[in-house]
Amino acid sequence: MRRSRPAIVLSSVHPFSGNGPRIDLVRGRQLVSAAGLAALIAGDTADAADGRWRLLEAGCGASQPFAASHIPGAAYLDTSAVEGGPLWNKVPDDALLCVLLAHGIRHDTTVILYGRNNLAAARVAHLLLYAGVADVRLLDGGFAAWQSGGHPCESGPGRPVDPVTDFGASCPAHPEYLVDMVEASTLLARPDAALVSIRSEAEFLGKVSGYSYIAARGDIPGALWGRAGADGDVNSMSAYQHADGTMRPAGEIAAMWQLGGITANRRIAFYCGTGWRASMAFFYAWLMGWDDIAVFDGGWLEWSSDANAWPECAVSRR
Repeated sequence: MRRSRPAIVLSSVHPFSGNGPRIDLVRGRQLVSAAGLAALIAGDTADAADGRWRLLEAGCGASQPFAASHIPGAAYLDTSAVEGGPLWNKVPDDALLCVLLAHGIRHDTTVILYGRNNLAAARVAHLLLYAGVADVRLLDGGFAAWQSGGHPCESGPGRPVDPVTDFGASCPAHPEYLVDMVEASTLLARPDAALVSIRSEAEFLGKVSGYSYIAARGDIPGALWGRAGADGDVNSMSAYQHADGTMRPAGEIAAMWQLGGITANRRIAFYCGTGWRASMAFFYAWLMGWDDIAVFDGGWLEWSSDANAWPECAVSRR
């Protein structure tokens, strides 16, 4: 019989809401408030790499909403350019590099990301860090935060992009930020490592798969539950975010993880169904200064699909 899970008390207090970096984060500059982004666009701050910065809206099939209204100066990047079916894993490294170059991104370009679904932006943010872009930032709360702050929008195809021909560094610079099936299964046997499921409780307990295109219910045997959000909503990260989609205090997230055995002194690989929620957990951990972290790219979709090929990867029907 399962032991009852400890209750998590969630705060509604925002630790920071101004223009500057969040003081509760080691990499606070990388989480941008809507007011801070507005100041950068207005030229009120030079907080970017020699003025070389790109603002990208990330989305999945959302080019029409982008054209109707987006943050001034933004260009659109569809997640289909950086991940592909049937498992929705990262595209090959050479293809990822081509996408970055086509969008004018070098290793030393400041890239600020946001989304209507900010999980899409987190997915791209993780892959940019994997590739080796040194200064990757995420708009806290996404497009909704920009709108609720009363900031202006514009319509049209977005800012023209000047492609570059040289990334300026090896790519990927951080292959350790991504693990595959082989390494994921290896991590389960290591006492100094953990696979962490960023899925709803109903998904983790095997009540639902969470996705129309994933038949198997359950989770990876031996994985720790890192929580995500509301049952029935694979876009919910309410365990990590306030109701407005902004990040909860870092100390609150760390305390939640510690209750589940998830600590910074272990090698941690986050996963979810196909990568979006795991990427948000990864990015928050990275903001908090956790360095030995990764995303298990295949997640539950690949693991459950390959159960017959991997005897140790049996589906756990909890």
